[in-house]
Amino acid sequence: MAYTIDELAADCRDALTADPDPAGLERLRQFVGRALKDEEFVETHLGPEADSPRNILYEDPDHGFCIIAHVYGGGANPPPHDHGPAWAIYGQVAGVTEMTDFEVLEPPRGEEPGKVRPVRTYELHAGDTKLYRVGDVHTPRRENPTRLIRIEGQDLAKIKRDRFEPI
Repeated sequence: MAYTIDELAADCRDALTADPDPAGLERLRQFVGRALKDEEFVETHLGPEADSPRNILYEDPDHGFCIIAHVYGGGANPPPHDHGPAWAIYGQVAGVTEMTDFEVLEPPRGEEPGKVRPVRTYELHAGDTKLYRVGDVHTPRRENPTRLIRIEGQDLAKIKRDRFEPI
């Protein structure tokens, strides 16, 4: 039997109710991994007909987290960023995303971006998951089409996030 979006959402709610951080977030990362292994889940939400760069599949009314399907048609190399007051869990479905994690050297000041230094670069391949906690600064680089599931601690499209530039 397939893992459904409703089951994933319920598992996430239960984990966050029991322990919002850090054990609860680790459990969410594991649930994303379970979804990635379920061919029917992937086909339903990120199959060939899926084409949206940002499709909110579920938004929790109590905890505020969102489960999102992302389909990117080509390359991208965005600047380093955090997720503001939220955490995020990435689950790579297809393609490869090169992630770079950064150390904050100088925090942002007003409109002035913060300064960061790269500390680690790695690739996410199909089936890989990664948790980014509040304050983690990173950047995803893609050269080709990719598909992923991401759970955001809150809808990141609605919050202001700091800007950073590498030095």
